[in-house]
Amino acid sequence: MLAKLSKRPSVRRCAVRPSVRRCAATGAVGLALLGTGLTAADRTDSDLDRFYDQKITWTACEGTDLPKDMQCGAVTVPLDYAKPEEGTLELALARYRGSGDPRGSLLLNFGGPGGSGVMGLAQSREDFLGLTEDYDVVSFDPRGVGRSAPVSCGADATGRALEATGGEETADPRDTLRKLREVVAECVEHSGPVLEHIGTVDVARDLDVMRQVLGDEKLNYLGFSYGTRLGAVYAAEFPGKVGRMALDGVDTLTEPLAEQGLTGARGQQTALDNFLTWCTEELACPFGQDARDARTQVVELVDSLDENPVPTDFGDEFTGQDLAVALGQGLYTKERWPLLQRALAQLVEDGDTRGVEALATGGMAPPVPQRADHPLVDEEDVPLDNLPAALMAVNCADDPDRPDAERLTRDLARLRGAYAEASPVFGPYRLAQVVLCYGRPKGTDYIRERVKDLDTPKMLLVGTRGDPATPYRWTVETAERLGPSAVVLDNRAEGHTGYGTSECVHRKVDDFLLYGSLPRSGSSCGSEDDGRF
Repeated sequence: MLAKLSKRPSVRRCAVRPSVRRCAATGAVGLALLGTGLTAADRTDSDLDRFYDQKITWTACEGTDLPKDMQCGAVTVPLDYAKPEEGTLELALARYRGSGDPRGSLLLNFGGPGGSGVMGLAQSREDFLGLTEDYDVVSFDPRGVGRSAPVSCGADATGRALEATGGEETADPRDTLRKLREVVAECVEHSGPVLEHIGTVDVARDLDVMRQVLGDEKLNYLGFSYGTRLGAVYAAEFPGKVGRMALDGVDTLTEPLAEQGLTGARGQQTALDNFLTWCTEELACPFGQDARDARTQVVELVDSLDENPVPTDFGDEFTGQDLAVALGQGLYTKERWPLLQRALAQLVEDGDTRGVEALATGGMAPPVPQRADHPLVDEEDVPLDNLPAALMAVNCADDPDRPDAERLTRDLARLRGAYAEASPVFGPYRLAQVVLCYGRPKGTDYIRERVKDLDTPKMLLVGTRGDPATPYRWTVETAERLGPSAVVLDNRAEGHTGYGTSECVHRKVDDFLLYGSLPRSGSSCGSEDDGRF
């Protein structure tokens, strides 16, 4: 099976993207505002008026199989909100116009961190058409993501981090740390100054600029997975600007990044096991009809691709890390399982990486607005590793824990064992993402220290009992932190988030966003309501 993966000729492409570095002007040291403990509401600056007073020009989107009724635009934001005169970023937006006379805009974030909101909106059009009765439904590529100054660590950076952290206990810890510092240096080189200003606190400030530019007095918002963290941070920064806010698949605000990685690895492994059980009941399954043997084959496939990456049509190499990312994307919901099965069959049977590449990079290339002078990154300059690179960068920026070299080397052996036990497929890559915070500036403590006891209108929090990525306990813990503003809806079902799979959740979220009607906190949607789509 694995021998077929070496058939395709190799073509190399330079991984350095000068155009990405040009799209953001050189800025000063990041997080200066956070270091003072100030929130956005504590600081006023007339230099920000030009960002809040701008207008968006909406145009038809161009791209393969994109909805004809989706429009594209862009908004300009400061690179550094503490020093707004020292550079700007362009953020890509997309929307579906509301029918009739919409009451305003509803902003969506599909999670990640690192997921393109523009592509998320394009790919899930049918889910949100009901909301266009009252809203223009809008999403965006956050800073560092998609066409909005995308970050990258280079074609083989994660592979070298895996090599550094995957060795034996007897490996020289100084060599491990040296390799990690080299990888971080490449992330800085390939990403440019946006890397210093990519955290959720900055993105929340971008959200407020978008709110104003879209003409809304209050932010109406629907966030999924990581998008719930973004929504909670916005509510803490701008409590007086919160409108109707629904958070589905609630993220943790307090758990250390190392523990988050373990939780994610366990959840993804459970989802993979469930997928392979389903797959082996189908004749088209590329791993045969024995679920236990299929699990072994997947581990071997990942290891084989790490040892012998497969050349792609783009000139890069597809590695085991890339496959782990693709698997993770394909496992989020059962609705993606047939797509994942076909992509894996293409890879295993024909050595064709196009299907798994599409999953790993979020589905398809971002759309290009018709305006030739649009100051966003060209679609061919969006790097294939943008999603994992942005995920790592945002999580590091949001996490204040930075163990020193001695502590990290002492913990590596324990972490290797714990992550490998959690998942032989996802564990090593989750660990690499966590330890790659070493060598980066310490992240903000704002989220842990200040995002709590909110004085805002009621917010709807949806937690799914069988969620492989954001466990239900995170919903309970986050609701307790946010205080009386949080209303919890218990989705007694499987899968990551509930809006796209449960008719009950979909209806209750829409009722809140459209009519302001909230369920009683602690009420539930049963598993019999699953299978809406």
